[in-house]
Amino acid sequence: METPPDLIDFTAGGARSGVLEVAWIHGSESAKHNTDPDIQVHAYDGHTFILRQNMAVNYEAPFMFLLFGNARAVLIDTGATASADFFPLRRVVDGLVEAWLAAHPRDGYGLLVLHTHPHGDHVAGDAQFAGRPDTVLVDAARDKAWEFFGFTAAGAPDAGGGAVQPAQVDLGGRVLACWPSPGHHNAAVTFYDPHTGFLLTGDTVYPGRLYIQDWPAFVSTIDRLIGFCATHPVTHVLGCHIEMSQQPGVDYPIFTTYQPDEPPLQMTVEQLRQIRRAIDEVGGRPGRHVFPGFILCLEGE
Repeated sequence: METPPDLIDFTAGGARSGVLEVAWIHGSESAKHNTDPDIQVHAYDGHTFILRQNMAVNYEAPFMFLLFGNARAVLIDTGATASADFFPLRRVVDGLVEAWLAAHPRDGYGLLVLHTHPHGDHVAGDAQFAGRPDTVLVDAARDKAWEFFGFTAAGAPDAGGGAVQPAQVDLGGRVLACWPSPGHHNAAVTFYDPHTGFLLTGDTVYPGRLYIQDWPAFVSTIDRLIGFCATHPVTHVLGCHIEMSQQPGVDYPIFTTYQPDEPPLQMTVEQLRQIRRAIDEVGGRPGRHVFPGFILCLEGE
């Protein structure tokens, strides 16, 4: 009779603190002199990893998240570059999974690949996972993603900020809450991990330019995030980019590949409230609206 694997308790004690004081790779003065790894890997704890793509490979330098449960891991987003030669995401993830399984042996361990939204800098590496054994790759397009999560048109957020029951993604004792969060993109999804207290907001909220496609939906989404934080322990609000500098209200221009004065990736619940106050100040006026820690970029009619 096989010995069952030791199950990790991802629920005891509430959200657990890890290490997020990290010097992220932030590009080089000259791509010719780039010495950064293609992908930086930071272990928040033994079951939670944050990855960042090298700016010399793609200026977007998106962040990705790899979370381990007892039955499977989830990779949230696949970066901005398709080529495994220049952006070896599959190799890096496989290495992390192999190391985790060496410490926590079990058979038939799976990988789930999900996305915060379908923009190209979040899905480009998808093809690297096609055909990977024990892997479920969920298309980021709204119809495919919503079908996987069980979202329905009736359950979609509305402009009135009505409650939406989050879907659950069970990794094996580590259960993520997920819900549709349109505004930046109509297929955007927010993830909440009770184990770490991470609120993963994709491109909806991060220290940078918040590009808003649908203003009423964005307002509703921010209201919903703030309401969720009022009833759940959120340790960090984590988006997928850093575009601001540490000088209040000053961002790095688009296509920048060297950002030596970045603020931390992690934001706070209070910063969500600041975004809500900025929403009231902007009042839906198209344009670029600059605030100390973020910029609201509202498309015109």
